[in-house]
Amino acid sequence: MTVTSGTAGTTRTDADGFVERLRAHSQRYHDQHPFHVRMNAGGLSRRQIQGWIANRFYYQENIPRKDAAIISNCPDIDVRRRWIRRIVDHDGTASGEGGIEAWLRLGEAAGLTRAEVRDHRHLVPGVRFAVDAYVNFARSRPWVEAVASSLTELFAPDLMAQRLAAFERWYSWIDPAGLAYFRARLDQAPRDCEHALEVVTAYCRSAESQARAVEALSFKCDVLWSLMDAIDQSYPE
Repeated sequence: MTVTSGTAGTTRTDADGFVERLRAHSQRYHDQHPFHVRMNAGGLSRRQIQGWIANRFYYQENIPRKDAAIISNCPDIDVRRRWIRRIVDHDGTASGEGGIEAWLRLGEAAGLTRAEVRDHRHLVPGVRFAVDAYVNFARSRPWVEAVASSLTELFAPDLMAQRLAAFERWYSWIDPAGLAYFRARLDQAPRDCEHALEVVTAYCRSAESQARAVEALSFKCDVLWSLMDAIDQSYPE
């Protein structure tokens, strides 16, 4: 369905309105969380940065499991062929590769050992609960809704660029080589969200399916916000 609007007679489709509703969730993205705001302004201590890195690792290592759940539920072979790149991006194809390895190197650059990041000794219950809820959502909900939930990546490139600049400016005690994960995501996130948006707009044509996609994205925003809440409360200074 299309409607005509404006004095110039421009047309606005249902798909345009749908994408606008998805993009409006940028106002609920976790870059607005007070902990993130303080991070990007250079206001976090070494302990707070280390706590964020150690806890965020649980999210990072569960991303491939989430993406595998989406693939396992998806009947579209073309979607599966493209979506599998996300798993390769995070797991790599050999030891020493991939986003999970890059995050472990970020931890080392910030003064954490691999062992203390991987064994979850710093993991707080709220982060575990939020991440597990996200993986369970991808497993149990229709695959298109799980794809829609990933659309927080629409807002990720700006945050990643801000985070990279903030770390280089304010947290110079972190070895710059450890920031490779952020640099890689500057290219990967736009590619990933372009594909996810393509899938969601192709499969969500009815008002009901679009509403479910918007709700899925809202859920993911809640997951990321809850994760930040848990870290903020556990590392008050």
